[in-house]
Amino acid sequence: MTFDVVVVGAGPAGAAAALAARRAGSTVLLLDRADFPRDKPCGDGIAADALDVLASLGVPDAACGYPPVARLRLVAPGGATVARPLARPAHTVPRRVFDARLVDAAVAAGAELRRHTVRALRDEGDAVRVDGFRGKVVIGADGAGSVVRRALGHPPNPPGHLALALRGYTPWDGTEQLIVTTSARWPAYAWSFPLGDGTANVGYGEVLRGVPLSRAYLRERLTGLLPGTDATGLRAHHLPLSTRRPPPGRGRVLLSGDALSLINPFTGEGIFYAVLSGALAGAAAATGSADAAARYTAALRRRLGRHLRHSGMAARLTRHPRAVDAAVRAAHRHGAVFDRMVGLGLADGVFDMRTIGRIAAELVRQGPVRP
Repeated sequence: MTFDVVVVGAGPAGAAAALAARRAGSTVLLLDRADFPRDKPCGDGIAADALDVLASLGVPDAACGYPPVARLRLVAPGGATVARPLARPAHTVPRRVFDARLVDAAVAAGAELRRHTVRALRDEGDAVRVDGFRGKVVIGADGAGSVVRRALGHPPNPPGHLALALRGYTPWDGTEQLIVTTSARWPAYAWSFPLGDGTANVGYGEVLRGVPLSRAYLRERLTGLLPGTDATGLRAHHLPLSTRRPPPGRGRVLLSGDALSLINPFTGEGIFYAVLSGALAGAAAATGSADAAARYTAALRRRLGRHLRHSGMAARLTRHPRAVDAAVRAAHRHGAVFDRMVGLGLADGVFDMRTIGRIAAELVRQGPVRP
């Protein structure tokens, strides 16, 4: 049997792709090597914009039962701090719960789910063979180690564009999201995202620079930045940053989510990118045409192009920790700067000239940034 769309990977990007394709009337096969529910190392933070995308796909209750988190506290490398209400509250939902809900929604919408580890792809002209299955269009949503990405000839992200993070859960009585950055081995930060039940998802991550990082080292950095943390369920994961993305696809094969290196370089956030790119890929794949990749690339450019240019530019400008200090100080002085920073880090926001000017003014107050 040939399906209209074969989706490899049933995480948020894959489930969103399956939902979008089914809404367009396509037959969909959803493949994953794991059974659901299953754990997935992640910060578990779900921004409001991600929930908007899911609601548009017919999943309005993806964060049901997990209370909104209304505030974010950000600590800069030099110690400057800003704590403000989020313009739109976020949620913290364990991926064991969140991903299973999306998969269940895709199956309820008519997608066929099978447990299968994909080994190889082969272009057959009018379709693409994925092991023993055929799809008119194939979507690779299979994460940082994507088989589909490798089949297209794209290598993994190199050092400098790949992060490593360690995540666990700990008792926590805080009620705000917390991100503590550090100038040691910059860019690097620790986080605590409360679930609302007296526990929090905590972790530490940093950009890889070609030197292996041990589990013991990551745990030491976590407890150093979040004293008193007694985390269990510690698991590490790679984060392919959006600063080095492959082409979104070729012909009948598309990439979405982590497989497309859609991880925000500031926050490590990937859920919004995942569900949005998955939805766009599913809609493009539903055409069943040989130019699905071109349609998808154009849709991504319209929806995320300006944002990704701004996030890439900001990533270059904030290579100096003092630039981040200045941004946090500006956010402390001006709520509009805080909102712009959150929008750039958690959704598809951009910076405007007023925000850039206010950050530049803080840099002037601090003195020159030395290399």
